[in-house]
Amino acid sequence: MKKIFTVACALSVILSTTSCATIFTGSKDSITFNTKPEGAKVIFQGVEKCVTPCTTEFQRTLGKRTVEIKKDGFESKEVKLEKNFNAVTLVNLIFGGIIGFGIDLGTGAFLKYDPKTYTVELKQN
Repeated sequence: MKKIFTVACALSVILSTTSCATIFTGSKDSITFNTKPEGAKVIFQGVEKCVTPCTTEFQRTLGKRTVEIKKDGFESKEVKLEKNFNAVTLVNLIFGGIIGFGIDLGTGAFLKYDPKTYTVELKQN
C-alpha cells in the first residue's frame, strides 16, 4: 500500500509540473513561404532564412514576428506571422500545473503560428 501511495504522489507531482504544450508540440513551428515569382529571400531580423519556395522554423514567442520578402527587381513586402492559442496548454490548467503553464508561457509554446503557409505576390519595380 505504501508503494502505491508513493507512486501516486510521484505521478501527481510529475503531472502538475509538466509543461504539456512544450512537451507535446515543442516551442518551434515550421512555416512555408511561397512567392510569385519564386526565388525571393525570406529575411528575419536581418538574416536570410531561406529562398522561396521554402520551409523554415521559427521559435514561438510572445513578441511580434515579421519577415521581409525580397527579390531583386521587385518591391519588398513585410509579412506578419500570425499566432493563435495552443489548446494543449489547457491540460496544464486542468491538472493544476501552474508551474507547467508558466513554462509554456516562458517558452512561447502556449501560442502556435497559424497559418503555417504564406503566399506572397511580389510586384515588379
